[in-house]
Amino acid sequence: MPRWFNPANLFTLVRLILAPFVIAAILRRHHGEALAFFAAAAITDALDGALARRYGWTTKAGAYLDPVADKALLSGAYLALAMIGSLPWWFVGLIFGRDIFILAAAGLTMLRRTAHDLSPSVWGKASTFFQAITAATWLLRNAMETPAAQLAASALIWPTAAFTLWSGMHYAWRGLR
Repeated sequence: MPRWFNPANLFTLVRLILAPFVIAAILRRHHGEALAFFAAAAITDALDGALARRYGWTTKAGAYLDPVADKALLSGAYLALAMIGSLPWWFVGLIFGRDIFILAAAGLTMLRRTAHDLSPSVWGKASTFFQAITAATWLLRNAMETPAAQLAASALIWPTAAFTLWSGMHYAWRGLR
């Protein structure tokens, strides 16, 4: 059996597979179903990292697939939420703009240097955490339609936007060093 084929990477693949189900449920406005799929995907995110560290199952494939699965899930959820008019487009544009900026900068860095550190920063991890919490809260808001859920979802946009912007600036600063 190949080294990359381990339980940690299987959880990552499950998250990648769940992403289209989350998106489809949002677009069909089956918000409870979308929230359930999103929660299951979030659990796989917690499990894959914990298992990889605990049992030494870290692999290059996992290091590549984990952020791809995260981006597929979060980007897809945010696009779908904006498409149904639930989430503001400026917010989705900010998140995508940061990601495109980071990808372009990483590509340029790889072209110009032989040694490069493309590992996630603490600010990038904080940004991803806030993006995941915000997406889950907006899904909860849509499923429950309570004033408390509405308030929580609306309140999370601003700190998430701030972490997204700050992490983008931090990656730019790291790249320039």
